[in-house]
Formats: sequence, C-alpha cells, structure tokens
Amino acid sequence: MAEERKQRKPIPRVDEESKPFWEACARHELYVQKCRHCGKVFYYPRSFCPEDLTQDLEWVKCSGRGKVYTFTVTYQNQSPGFRENLPYVMAYVELEEGVRMLTNIVGCKPEEVRIDMPVEVAFEDVTPDLSIPVFKPVGK
Repeated sequence: MAEERKQRKPIPRVDEESKPFWEACARHELYVQKCRHCGKVFYYPRSFCPEDLTQDLEWVKCSGRGKVYTFTVTYQNQSPGFRENLPYVMAYVELEEGVRMLTNIVGCKPEEVRIDMPVEVAFEDVTPDLSIPVFKPVGK
C-alpha cells in the first residue's frame, strides 16, 4: 500500500532531450548541459543553447553542491502523492556551476531552511530506473 501511494505522485516524462539527465540521476549523478560554442551552462534539458541557439551541446557532471536561492513551504496540497508529505519545501537551488534547479529540500524541518543555506544533492529513488534529485543541508 505504501508503495502504491508513492507511485501516485506524478512521474517525470523522459524524452530524448532529458534522457541523459534521468539516466545520470538513476546512477545518483547530477549532470547539466553546456554549450560547446559559447560555454553557457544551463538547466533544464533542451536540444539547443538558450544563449546562442546552437545545438552543439555536451553534458557535464555537477559537484552536487549549491545554496538555496529561494524557497516556499507548502502546507496545503490535496493531490495524491503530495498530501502525504505535508509540509514540504519547494526551492530553487543555485548550483556551484551557476544554474538554478527547482527541487525539494529534504532532511531538515521546513523552519530550518534559509536563503543561502548550503545544500547538496540527494536522490529519491522512485522506481528501479528513475531517481529524482532533491537537496539536503550539507552534512545531513
């Protein structure tokens, strides 16, 4: 039953653009894209550089470290898969590589989360082939 509840949360759609990202997450590694032409590092996965629109891209491994850029604590959500985890923290984390990623902060009480709090990536294993990157306070 608990496994059934966990599966009721929406699962990300894996497509050709995002497949390398999700494959890395399944290995508990965090990757973002980088333009070989202009050097811009970016997230979310896409088939072209948002800076110069070229398609000459590569995947680069991230340190997995960053800081909370901004966040909100969600106390009400009646959607299946979410209401069981209330309250939860949604945040933009700014990675050391300079990109911001929308994610959840885990491993601490919501009232402990602060802007600029140092965090590191952790992975929530959803299925044998799918892991979601979340972030926790450094050292927890």
